[in-house]
Amino acid sequence: MGASPAALADLAPTGGLRAAINFDNPVLAGRNAAGEPSGVSVDLSRELARRLGVAVQFVPFHSAGKVVEGLASWDVCFLAIDPKRATLIDFTEPYVVIEGVYMVAEDSPIRSNEEVDRTGVRVAVCAGSAYDLYLSRELKHASMVRAPTAGEVAPMFLERKLEVVAGVRPQLEADARRFPGLRLLPGRFMAINQAMGTPRGRGAGARCLREFIEQMKASGFVAESFVRNGVTGASVALP
Repeated sequence: MGASPAALADLAPTGGLRAAINFDNPVLAGRNAAGEPSGVSVDLSRELARRLGVAVQFVPFHSAGKVVEGLASWDVCFLAIDPKRATLIDFTEPYVVIEGVYMVAEDSPIRSNEEVDRTGVRVAVCAGSAYDLYLSRELKHASMVRAPTAGEVAPMFLERKLEVVAGVRPQLEADARRFPGLRLLPGRFMAINQAMGTPRGRGAGARCLREFIEQMKASGFVAESFVRNGVTGASVALP
């Protein structure tokens, strides 16, 4: 991938690549034993910076909503595609698909995804997450209760005795192991399509990003990063 001068100016306007990393998404980002950023989004950031011939600077966030709010502080991000976000961010095609699932108490009468959208059902979500935005549009009868970060959702659910938790499968599977007496509902309520993005108005940079992510999928780079980082509960999006 040869970046044009216009693409380089769009993606590294400060002389380096500022990559927004959402540490609230354990599928894509975390920290290694030395405390350094790691994960699929980190690997992609480093590879893009290498190809652009610039240094990478990781801009940390702890919720997807905060990434969007911090738009002016980064050049590329790793977020789920959503119509509301797309008014501000120019997205690539997805490179990872994560399952959005529900979790309930073991003794809950709710047994299927279709039973969630009922009057009186309160759904705990992480504020500004892809599944928050999606469910805010889709649920007509259930109400939403929001926590600031994904790690705070399950404790809030338990403390307030809510009916349902919504989240990404790996996070909720970890929560079910952490807090006895919880179970995931079968299946998924949505496929969360994770993509790279850059602020709107950077046309050359956006085209460069789209080309880059397709190369990363087709070459096996994303799949190899999955293995290297022990990613579960997600799949590589088709090229």
